[in-house]
This record gives sequence, structure tokens and C-alpha cells, in this order.
Amino acid sequence: MWMRLAAIAAFALVPRVHAQEPVPAVPLTLDAAIARVALDHPDLQLVDAQRPVLEARRDAASLRPPLQVGVDVENLLGSGDNRGLQGLETTVSLSGVLERGGKLDARRLLAQSNLDALAPQRATARLDLLAEAARRYLEVARAQSALDIAMTDIEQRRRAVNAARLRLQAGASPESVLFTAQAMLAQAELDRDRATQEAASARLALAALWGARQAGFSAVSGDALQLPAARDFEVLAEELQRAPELAELLGEQRIREAQLQLARTAAKPDWNWQAGVRNSRADSSTSLVGGFSIPLGSARRAAPEIREAESSLALLPYERKARQQQLYATLAEAHGRYAGARLEVERMKRDVLPQLQKAERAAEQAWRAGAASYMEWAQLQAMRIEARQRQLDSAIAAHTALIEIQRLTGQSMLAEDAPIAVENAR
Repeated sequence: MWMRLAAIAAFALVPRVHAQEPVPAVPLTLDAAIARVALDHPDLQLVDAQRPVLEARRDAASLRPPLQVGVDVENLLGSGDNRGLQGLETTVSLSGVLERGGKLDARRLLAQSNLDALAPQRATARLDLLAEAARRYLEVARAQSALDIAMTDIEQRRRAVNAARLRLQAGASPESVLFTAQAMLAQAELDRDRATQEAASARLALAALWGARQAGFSAVSGDALQLPAARDFEVLAEELQRAPELAELLGEQRIREAQLQLARTAAKPDWNWQAGVRNSRADSSTSLVGGFSIPLGSARRAAPEIREAESSLALLPYERKARQQQLYATLAEAHGRYAGARLEVERMKRDVLPQLQKAERAAEQAWRAGAASYMEWAQLQAMRIEARQRQLDSAIAAHTALIEIQRLTGQSMLAEDAPIAVENAR
């Protein structure tokens, strides 16, 4: 389920880190990163903090109209026979409102519906938050892999510099070849430094999700080139019907139904009643008084609100259909991007990188033997690095699509068979 989003990026994870403070020597796992974000992020705490507010509103909605105690004094400053306090009449009354049409139950239902809607809202917020954590974790992994590629480039460029220096000393190649090899080595070192800086920034951005001001870890675990076998699109499309975003619409439907029921209760007027005791000072008599009143035109005044509530409820099927089509289109796009990117990663690993590695080694031997130019060897070195970078970019694109699929469906993306591991070609 969505609560375990560790399958999002499908890395080869090491056992989970349970310590409160990460140990820099141990790579941070995706499980540990997600656990920290889910525990400390204020977005989820904000949703939880809304519950007491809605519970208070529910309790308030369960209250009946209050009883009122009134005192009426008549003939206080009269004239003639009622001069002074002779004609004073005092009435003590108790009044209230008799609600009709089920107003109390309708208020309770609306308040409870708003409270129940918190659960799918929190589920959606949690999914969005954990997906963002997975994306930032993936960015750290991408920077680490880019650093690994840069180190490979540095290693092969150093071989070229050493070989160019030996050939220059032997008079077999001009000095320009050595300068070119040194410049390419400097570019490879620049790529390494840039990848190092990007990795540091990505680690800090990830740690910021759980409120840390420093990363507290030096690396993340797993291989960015490891991609799982995707589940069939039809299965994912079926799971899309239970997506948290659609569950939010179900909660919204209950709220609007409760609003309609409450609006309809206003068509039946409430009865205002009053009962009391009247005391006349003139003859020292006491009598009971009572009465009631009914407002007129309640149905006419309630009609616009009822029509508004009915129209709002009638919009929901269209909103749900539009949301379903949007989710389906996004799922289809993400699934297609994942399949295409995964295919490219596999083909690069199987067909392209091994051949480029062999060609680069052969060009090196040929150049050392004087059978090829330096530019041929340098070009093959660059092609090998570019191919590895292309493979990494495709893997990142695949993981990004996988995260989006996880966020949409809230389900595990892994197929029943074991994930297909795509190792770095060296």
C-alpha cells in the first residue's frame, strides 16, 4: 500500500537504519529517509492538527437551540390608575425553538462528513510528500552515479595523458597531443567536482524535508541503474480506481450530500414557543401565559440554497470523470516513459557499452602501436562516457516515472518476479 513507498525507486536497499541520528559511514536507505519525512514533516502534522477543530465543530453541531428565560415588565411608569407601581405587571417566561425537518441530524451529518474527509486528504498529502522524498533521494543517487562516471572518465584520461607523455618523450607524437590530453583530463576533473557539489546540494535538499540543517549522511544506498519489471498497465489502471485522489472525491460527495440534506431541512419552518407566569400587582393575580410563532415563506427562502446544493452535487460525476481521465492519461504517459527508459537502459548495458569499451581498449592499443590517431582514441573515450551518461539519464527518467505511478495508484509497482538489475558498465 501507499504507506510503504520504499518500493518507489526500487533500489537495492541495505537493511533499514533505525537510529534516530544517521551514521555518516552508513549509506542512508530510502526506507530511513521516508520514515524521517513521514514522522517530522509539518504538512502531515497540519492535517492532523485540523482534527480537533473539526471535532469541536461536530460537537457544536450536535447542540440543540438554547432555551431562553425572559422577564417582561408592563405599566412600569403609567398614569391614572396605573400610576406608580399600582398597575405593574410582570411576566417570567421560558421560550425555545422546536426544530423541524431533521435539522439536528443534518448538522451532525455534515460535521461528521467534514471530519471523515480528513483521512483521504491525509493519505493524498502523505503520498505527495513521500513521492517528493523519493525524488530527492533519487537526485542524490543520480549525483553519486554521475560522480562514478566522472571518476571513470578521469581514470581513462589519465591513461591518455601518461601515454601521450611517453610518446612525446620518444618523439612519436607532437606536444599538442599531450596538451589536448591534459585539457580533456581537466574537463573530466571539472565534471567530478561538479558532481560532488551536486551530490552535496542534493543531500542537503533531502535532509531539509525532515527539518535538518545539515545532511548528516555522506551517501545513499542502492544503484540508480537497477530497475524492476513493471506490472501490466491494465492491472495498474484497475488499481487507479482506488487512488487516494478519487477517494477524496468520495469524501467530497458525502459532504455535498450532507449540505443538500441540511438545505432541504430549511424548507420546514421551526416553531418558536413561549410559556410563562404573569403577575398583576393591581389585583395580586397570577396567570399562565403561552404562545407560539411560525415564520412564513420558509420554503420559498430555502429554494435557492437547495438548488445550489443540488447543482453542486450534480457536478460531482463530471468532476470524478474528468479526474479519472486525467489520472488515466497521466498513468499511461508515465507507464510508457518507464517502459521506454527501462528498455534503453537494458540495451545500453547489453549492446552499446560493452562494444564501446572494447573499441576504446582497441584504440588505445592501436595508438600506442602507432596504428591510429590520438583523436580516434579520445573520441571513443568520449563516446563511452556519453553512453554511460545517457544510460544514467534514462534510468533517472524511469525512476521518476515509477515514482509518479506509485503516487497515482498508491500501490506497489514491483512485479512478482525479481527486479532486473542493470549493473554499471565499467
